[in-house]
Amino acid sequence: MDYNQGQKKDRKSLLLAALAILALLNVVLIYFFYKEREKNKEQETVIAAKTEEVVAAKMKLDSISAQLDAKIAEIQQLGGQVDSLVSLKQQLEKDKAALRNASSAASVDISKYKQKIANYEAILVQKDSDIAKLKEELGIVTAQNQELSSKVTGLEGEKATLQRTFEDSVGQLSNKNRELAEKVTIASALKAEKIAVNAVSSKGKERDGGAYRAKRIDKLKVDFDLAANPISPNGEREVYLRILDPEGAVMADMATGSGTFVYSGRETVYTAKQTLNYSNEGSQGSIIYSRGGIPLKKGEHTIELYCQGFRIGSTTFKVK
Repeated sequence: MDYNQGQKKDRKSLLLAALAILALLNVVLIYFFYKEREKNKEQETVIAAKTEEVVAAKMKLDSISAQLDAKIAEIQQLGGQVDSLVSLKQQLEKDKAALRNASSAASVDISKYKQKIANYEAILVQKDSDIAKLKEELGIVTAQNQELSSKVTGLEGEKATLQRTFEDSVGQLSNKNRELAEKVTIASALKAEKIAVNAVSSKGKERDGGAYRAKRIDKLKVDFDLAANPISPNGEREVYLRILDPEGAVMADMATGSGTFVYSGRETVYTAKQTLNYSNEGSQGSIIYSRGGIPLKKGEHTIELYCQGFRIGSTTFKVK
């Protein structure tokens, strides 16, 4: 019995020792994990700070580039030489490109760029002084020319009076011509009549009536007549179709032929378009819109037709 009890005590001691070792290992692992996490946080902080410095350097170089452009333009206006500034601008653009193309913020020697920025700013300050001198020299030349300018002022005034009289007469005539041209343009505008919207199924079966089930609509065919207008010349016309869903949004897919045109001075999206050969005695036209997998919402849709900057007709149809 004493021997068995001794074995049990030894086993218990070994188990306790093993548990103690495991606990110690866990403490060591937790310590190293904490230290590694702190190290990673420090690295992230350093990288974030470096990234902010790089972004600030990029913004500063962009600002200096804009200031250089302004200095070059001003000195050119004053008749000064800008060759050195043009060369400086080229070097600046190279520095911007090198900073922009850096593989990472950590790889950038930010101190080098800070020195470059300081040099650029010093040159800008110097150029402000050069510009002030040019303006002063120009002021001297201007004073010398004032006497001559005063002598021609009288002649300029008489010339201006005659010019205004002539321009007023021409302006009045131009306004009348423009008003007449606008009236002719409006009068020559086309008008779409008998607009009909038919649904075409995937099997090519065409239905009319103005109300269709969505699942039976693969394409929409819009037929219309262009009314006779003897003022409008014969020839090709581009007719634009806009289909608006019940919420007023334009149905359009640039991949299947949709695009934009100008209406009332604004760029406007169209659903489809068709080039027609118009006769001023009256013509017929059709535009087919393939929805290309775009589902049609239930409700009333609006059809609008446009040609030569005018809306020439509209109608509606329903999807059930």
